Amino acid sequence: MEAVNREPIRVGIAGLGTVGSGTVNVLQRNSAEIARRLGRPLEIIQIGARRDNPHCDTQAYAVTRDIFDVANNPDVDILVELIGGTTVAKELVLTAIKHGKHVVTANKALIAEFGNELFAAADEAGVMVLYEAGVAGGIPIIKSVREGLAANQIDWLAGIINGTGNFILTEMEEKQRDFADVLKEAQALGYAEADPTFDVEGIDAAHKLAILASIAYGIPLQLGRLYIEGISKITQADIQYASELGYRIKHLGIARRSSAGVEMRVHPTLVPKESVLANVNGVMNAVMVSGDAVGPTLYYGAGAGAEPTASAVVADIVDAARAVGSPAENWVAPLAFHVQSDEAVLDIEQVETSYYLRIQVKEQTGVLAHISKILSDSGISIDAILQKEAHCTSGVVPIIILTQKVEEAKMNHAVGQIEALEESCEPVVRLRLEHLDLEI
Repeated sequence: MEAVNREPIRVGIAGLGTVGSGTVNVLQRNSAEIARRLGRPLEIIQIGARRDNPHCDTQAYAVTRDIFDVANNPDVDILVELIGGTTVAKELVLTAIKHGKHVVTANKALIAEFGNELFAAADEAGVMVLYEAGVAGGIPIIKSVREGLAANQIDWLAGIINGTGNFILTEMEEKQRDFADVLKEAQALGYAEADPTFDVEGIDAAHKLAILASIAYGIPLQLGRLYIEGISKITQADIQYASELGYRIKHLGIARRSSAGVEMRVHPTLVPKESVLANVNGVMNAVMVSGDAVGPTLYYGAGAGAEPTASAVVADIVDAARAVGSPAENWVAPLAFHVQSDEAVLDIEQVETSYYLRIQVKEQTGVLAHISKILSDSGISIDAILQKEAHCTSGVVPIIILTQKVEEAKMNHAVGQIEALEESCEPVVRLRLEHLDLEI
């Protein structure tokens, strides 16, 4: 036990919201266990917060209403940024770096948008910026990809990385409810914000996928190159038709490497009912990663919440504490690779995947043959067709088609031709379809 008697590592926490209070509670409750792991104590010496949080006891700590006091405090070894947002948070982190402090953050937007700049500043100052809690809450997916799979070339990764969207799709499928109805419940339960755009339009998931893709492939963070599509247009009809064909609709973040480059995309996706990701329900998160040596692997758990996220924050604090006084050349690179690649990031038109198409047409002889010819002429092979009965009053017939893999540019051309048909009644509903390699 003598090693635990070494000088404590001094921690300053900025932000006392849900994750901040959870972090204080975990550090308090598990202080002895953490000290045994680290070989020295972790000591909170200052907390910066605009207001107190009744869910944690801060009486033993120095509390300031100016979070920059924590970044400027010469006694703080590690600054924990938990205020959220990007403007003030970026300034706070850069201030801490300037003063020679390691930084731990749960802020995926900050890393996805400004990580390249922050990592460069940290490298210049000889400190590290850690961000495990920014992706998938309590699931240690960053460390797993960055370190645990270091022997592998990553072929692909795919995940449910936004619990709010997954809760909405689960409720829509299991209880046959409409999107707007479930969204209101998600807001009432605190899963979705008053403005749910970041969750339901895929922006939150895009931040996380940009980070995962960078550490998987050793490329700079490139949020602007990522294709993003949300779930607000998913209907009960598409959920039902997908089910009849043996699929569920999940909102996935997908990164894959091909000979042409790296693809990064967030969108609703049909996955086989027997696949692992199809059976991740409610607010849970799951990420699958496939490496050339290990094959497909799965990481599942709580993607949000006070203590699950605090678990990841504290793990990063421990890693940062181990770095105090150690040579920077021995540290793990922030985006996994000390030498980054200039590998191309593909536009969505270059991506190859299978598709679900729902085509609304007038009930006329020969219309299916016309559609089939358009697809064939575009080099698109059909896997399955489901033709429903005409609507009793409108006479509109839904035709559902599953295709084999094809480049998105070819599908765009074919969809344009189908929508131009005289028999076509509405824009074609198009969802991407993936067969992932790990099934239950």
